[in-house]
Amino acid sequence: MIESVKTRRSIRKYKKQEIDPNLLNDLISTASRVSTIGNMQVYSVVITRDSEMKAKLSPAHFNQPMVKDAPVVLTFCADFNRFSKWCEFRDAKPGYANFMSFMNAATDALIFTQNFCTLAEEVRLGICYLGTSIYNPQQIIDILHLPKLVFPVATITLGYPDECPPLVDRLPLEAIVHEEHYCDYTREVIDKLYAYKESLPQNQQFITENNKNTLAQVFTDVRYTKKDNESMSANLFEVLKKQGFLSSADVIG
Repeated sequence: MIESVKTRRSIRKYKKQEIDPNLLNDLISTASRVSTIGNMQVYSVVITRDSEMKAKLSPAHFNQPMVKDAPVVLTFCADFNRFSKWCEFRDAKPGYANFMSFMNAATDALIFTQNFCTLAEEVRLGICYLGTSIYNPQQIIDILHLPKLVFPVATITLGYPDECPPLVDRLPLEAIVHEEHYCDYTREVIDKLYAYKESLPQNQQFITENNKNTLAQVFTDVRYTKKDNESMSANLFEVLKKQGFLSSADVIG
């Protein structure tokens, strides 16, 4: 499995081949053996196969083609709704309408998501992770009829690969590992760690196409701008409030 993970890549083009529901259920069931906070399993996954439903979801994911083209779209959710109802039906008073509970459920959901992805790729399925779930959560909530205390945190497109794209670059190990305590980065260290990424022809092309001087400027000025991040942050907190994950006790500066 280690070798297959080393060569993994995001797949955005899929064969017109359906995924056996038994296989999908087995992958989900096996993925649920992953670690979970307090053994609560505060996550859910919505499986979308219907083409009309995928078309409805597509705008929430910036109309990326694989949302419509993939045989299956999986929306992984932080979910305290099920656990809270269990508590209520057993004469216990749940206290999970708060930001801490969202963080716990989101962590649970993302660990579950990654475990699923690893297992899916091990049986030669291709996946693509869509970070757009938290950019447009209200659209997804409305389309999938997610009740309060349920929040989409990740979307995965799934199918049999119809492409073999090149591996994308990763930072060297010393960029992400700190021994015993965090060691902050000097300019010289940053120069060394990002030298390979900055030298890649495709990244040089990004700089030229966007009329920028550095690759970092492509990220800050074009792809992930302060304005967009602040706007999406405000939207995120507003939707979290609507979904019951922000209480009066939660202080959002």
